[in-house]
Amino acid sequence: MNFLVDAQLPPALARWIASQGHQATHVFDFGLQTADDPVIWERARNDRAVIISKDEDFVDRWLLSDRPVPLVWIRKGNCSNRMLMAWLEPLWQETLKRLEQGEQLIELRA
Repeated sequence: MNFLVDAQLPPALARWIASQGHQATHVFDFGLQTADDPVIWERARNDRAVIISKDEDFVDRWLLSDRPVPLVWIRKGNCSNRMLMAWLEPLWQETLKRLEQGEQLIELRA
C-alpha cells in the first residue's frame, strides 16, 4: 500500500510506515510542505496513495469529492514522534485491514 503523509505529521511517520513494509513518503520528500491541499490531493490521486493527515480540510474535501482519495484522519493532539508511533502502532493493522476492505475515510481518534 502507498501512503502520503501530510505536513502536520512528522517525516518520521513516513519512515515508520515504510519500516512496516509499505511505500510511504512525506510531503517534504516532494517539496510540497507548503503546497495547498488540492496539490497534495492530486499528488495522492496520481500516485494512488492514501493521505494521512491531521488536517480537517482534507475531510471536507473528501466529503465533497465525487472521486475521493483514501484518507486516514489522525485526531491526536501534539506529541512527540515516539508517542505518536506508540499510539498508532496498536491501531495500524486494523487500519490497514479497513483500507484493504475498501474503506476510504478512516478517523483515528485519541
